[in-house]
Amino acid sequence: MNIGLILLMIIGGSVGIFSTLYIVISLPATIIQKIYRKARFGTSLFK
Repeated sequence: MNIGLILLMIIGGSVGIFSTLYIVISLPATIIQKIYRKARFGTSLFK
C-alpha cells in the first residue's frame, strides 16, 4: 500500500479515538461535577 494512505489512515483513526475518549471522559465528569455542586452548595443543575 501507499505510505501516504497508511499515514492518512493512522491520523484519521487517532483523531477518531481521541475525540471519542474526550466525550466518554468529559460527559460523566461534567454530570458528576454538577451533582456535587448541587449537593454541596445548592446551585442549580442547569447553571
